[in-house]
Amino acid sequence: MLSDKDRIFTNLYGLQDWGLDAARRRGDWDGTKDILARGRDAIVEEMKESGLRGRGGAGFPAGLKWSFMPKEPTGKPHYLVVNADESEPGTCKDRDIMRHDPHKLVEGCLVAGFAMGADAAYIYVRGEFFREAEILDAAVQQAYDAGLIGKNACGSGYDFDVYVHRGAGAYICGEETALLESLEGKKGQPRIKPPFPANTGLYGCPTTINNVETIAVAPTIMRRGASWFAGFGRDNNTGTKLFCISGHVNNPCNVEEEMSIPLKELIDKHAGGVRGGWDNLKAVIPGGSSVPCLPKNICDNILMDFDSLREVRAGLGTAAVIVMDQSTDIIAAIARLAKFYKHESCGQCTPCREGTGWMWRVMERLVKGEAEIEEIDMLLDVSFEIEGHTICALGDAAAWPVQGLIRHFRDEIEDRIKRAKSVSGAAAA
Repeated sequence: MLSDKDRIFTNLYGLQDWGLDAARRRGDWDGTKDILARGRDAIVEEMKESGLRGRGGAGFPAGLKWSFMPKEPTGKPHYLVVNADESEPGTCKDRDIMRHDPHKLVEGCLVAGFAMGADAAYIYVRGEFFREAEILDAAVQQAYDAGLIGKNACGSGYDFDVYVHRGAGAYICGEETALLESLEGKKGQPRIKPPFPANTGLYGCPTTINNVETIAVAPTIMRRGASWFAGFGRDNNTGTKLFCISGHVNNPCNVEEEMSIPLKELIDKHAGGVRGGWDNLKAVIPGGSSVPCLPKNICDNILMDFDSLREVRAGLGTAAVIVMDQSTDIIAAIARLAKFYKHESCGQCTPCREGTGWMWRVMERLVKGEAEIEEIDMLLDVSFEIEGHTICALGDAAAWPVQGLIRHFRDEIEDRIKRAKSVSGAAAA
């Protein structure tokens, strides 16, 4: 387990004030000028050595992503965009960072922005996060008033601005290029890549998009050193991570833990265990609603990191752990997620526009058992036709929960169909 001295987010529960003075007492903005004095290349190398992978779900190495930005002036402004559009069902980690530890994010914007040669940062906040945006705005203003950002940020000679922008609540705007479109005042629809944002991003200028947690941990990594951060977790899965645990547990919570912690230990130690005991566990969605669910027999020994979960055909995603006990109608649960993805599809790509609605309608019939056994394989085939055939990953996000259900709980689907047929047969007789 992670010891308190190694926690990055020391005000995750809002027990202290979020303001600048309190943040400074917790270690924020300490020696920021000295960090910048190391130079762009040194900061990027330190982030690479730390092994930090993007905390928004994709898990792409953060330092490597920063290095894609042009090293020399291009004649255009360069931008850092922070994805605070936390719309993944089950995920609520970035929200707590913004409302309880906003200065970690603001300082992270400065450090990351300097490392990639950005002129400004835009923080795109989910529309429903009204109070969080208020607090973030106030924290940004405090940083300006103290000379920490803006002209000659922290006395470093570097000019850097931070802007907070509220979205309008569309899930698709969490996709990085759709987010850029929304920032520009257009309909939030993903862009075709290439060109990639590092070449042509916000307003056609070089841009890097990172998750809130990814940016917020950067200053602490620079202060404590890459080797400290890399000392947690397994190779290629290093560092600390915020886990959101919800569902059928005794104590739903957000908690910072080290990567590669066993799922069972995470739930038992921090969430008070599964309701009714571990043996009452039915399934867990380990990384937010877009990743496939896992049955209890896999959950017994699985580690919470990118590689371990990929090996069992799931994913760490945002590390939002959704726990379901034996009382759960797993078919209805996945049908509910199918409805969500149908609703949130932007409609740009035919496989997603048509396929998500079709999958939801079939799922609704499977909930009632009003289907044929052969339709299970048809549903699986359609999910594979959607996965990997769309501009963005929402198609994959819609397909994976359905695939996980069929992979692990096919017998339940078949039993329900057979039971419904026997009931209707008996009624007809």
